[in-house]
Formats: sequence, structure tokens, C-alpha cells
Amino acid sequence: MEETMKAWQQNAPGPVEENLKLVDNVPSPSTALKKGEILVRVVSACLNPADYKVMEMGFLARATVKFPKVMGMDLSGTVTAVAEGSTDVKVGDYILGRVDPMKSHGSLSQFLVLSQEEYAVIPREVDLDHAAGVPTAGMTAYQSIKPYVKAGDRIFINGGSGGTGSFGIQIGKALGCHVTTSCSTAKVDLVKKLGADAVIDYRVENIVTELKAEGQVYDLVVDNVGNSPKDFFATTPGFLRSAGHYIAVGGSPSLQTVQNMTKGLLWPSFLGGTPRKFVPYFTKNVREDYEQLASWLADGTITTTIDSTFEFEQVIGALEHLKKGSSTGKVIVHVSPKE
Repeated sequence: MEETMKAWQQNAPGPVEENLKLVDNVPSPSTALKKGEILVRVVSACLNPADYKVMEMGFLARATVKFPKVMGMDLSGTVTAVAEGSTDVKVGDYILGRVDPMKSHGSLSQFLVLSQEEYAVIPREVDLDHAAGVPTAGMTAYQSIKPYVKAGDRIFINGGSGGTGSFGIQIGKALGCHVTTSCSTAKVDLVKKLGADAVIDYRVENIVTELKAEGQVYDLVVDNVGNSPKDFFATTPGFLRSAGHYIAVGGSPSLQTVQNMTKGLLWPSFLGGTPRKFVPYFTKNVREDYEQLASWLADGTITTTIDSTFEFEQVIGALEHLKKGSSTGKVIVHVSPKE
């Protein structure tokens, strides 16, 4: 293995269009692997809004991220080395994986070391572009639904056409739930194709009005949007059962987001707070969860909706496309050839 590799690296916080650079002499990761680690040749990477948001957080980025930083969380690729004593993975295996966004080495690099909690082995017949689109969005959807439902429950997913929402619809159905979701007019056919039982078109219908008309029938609300409808959590007693949960997934970092989270968590109902369980969501790498997602991907229970693909040299263009907020599905970057 060569001592250096190509990677998209940023030396300091700031707009990615100006600061993120393709560097051809980034030190390659060490092949001296710790217990449970694997060395991966990255084939495909998937871009997420969090990738550029972390880079653009200013002083918060300096406080939480070590620069220079290689961008990217999600990936698929081929195992090129395994730690001594590993029995559940071998050289040549395909994997999907996710890097913690606060780590300095990300998925937009030719090689990467993953710990045993950060990946799952996938069958070789699984398309690596589709696999790369699963980790963050799929894990977020799975962890925001699975602990809170049983077969027969009713779920409302606010924002069903994005990456997390599209997996959420499929996962909710796989778990035996009735799924209602919201999206724009242009995305109605997509979410129905993914399995949604009912769809609220927010461009022509009022989400809260439509939900309240059904009564307190929902067991879980997953909010992938975060700022629309306004004060959404406060409206949930009109349609969420008293024992139901509201999972706050979406929303850009802002003072309003912090205020909403603080109020939802700390403001008691006897002082005017909302009498429903508010749960802020933070993605966690869990090996068993990745293995479940990998299994569902392999057998067709879940599929990745891909919006577009870009070559490794086109990452800035891919990020500009992602920032528009109009993509339908995942934005994939081809890092290396499959073989």
C-alpha cells in the first residue's frame, strides 16, 4: 500500500465550496490494525447534509472537529486488511459503513480504517452505490422507529421523500406498521411506491389539520423536517396517543432548534408543556443495526433511492447540488473502481 492517497480535505471551518480541496498526498491509514478494525478501499461514498454543515459551523467546528479534516461519513467498499484474530470478516468482502462525523478521517478518501461498530459485511451481489446510501439515513430511520413500535402500530413520518424519510417508510412497513407521511406534490408517487399507506401533500393540505381529523390514533411521530409545521410538537396531543413518542430527527442547528428541544424535554405539562414524550435523536453506530439494514438491503426489503452520481473529482459540484435541497434520494460519489 502506498504511503499517501487522494482525499477531499478541509484545513479550517468555512464554506466547503471555497475550502474543501482534493489533496493527492494525504497520509494513508496505518495497516497496523487494532482489535476488530478493518482497512477498506472505498468504492462509493454518499453525501449527507451533515457533511457540509459540520464543516461550516464556525467556532463550533473548531471546538468539536480536528482539522485538517477529510469529509464524509457514508461509504461502501472492499476489505483490504483485517485485524489479527478477526473471524467474521475477510479480505475481499464488501462492506457498508459509517464514520463518525467528528473524526478527522472521512469517507471521501481512497482508504479508511473502520472499527467493528462502524460497518457490516454485505453480499457481493449488492450494488455498492446502493449500499453507500444506507448507513446514516438508514440507521437514523431504523433507530428512530424500531425501539418505539410493534406490529400494527401507526406511524406518521414528517418528511417522507428525503433520505431518512424514504428509508423510514420502508422500515416502518417491514416492522408491520401503518405508515402515513408528508411530502410535496412532486414526491407523492415516490413515497407511495416506497410503501406509504397514506400521504399528506403539504403544498395543498395542512398537515396538522389532516392529522387532527383522524384523532389520537398515532403511536409514533418521526419529525425529519424540524421547522415545518411551526411548533409541530405542541400540536401532537391532537393526533398522538398519550403513550406515544415524538422523535426529533431533522432541523438545522439554530437557536430555535435548541429552544424547541429544551422546551420539549424540560417544560412540564402542568406548566403548559406538551404532554407527550419528546425524544431528540442522535445517530449511533451499532453493529447489529447495520447488520439488519444490510440483510434487508440484500433481500430487497429496503432499497436506496439514488438521485445522482458524481465522479471523485466532481465532489464540489455534488455538494452544490445537495445544498439546493431539491434532490430526490441519495447523492453518490464514485471514489475508486469496484475491482
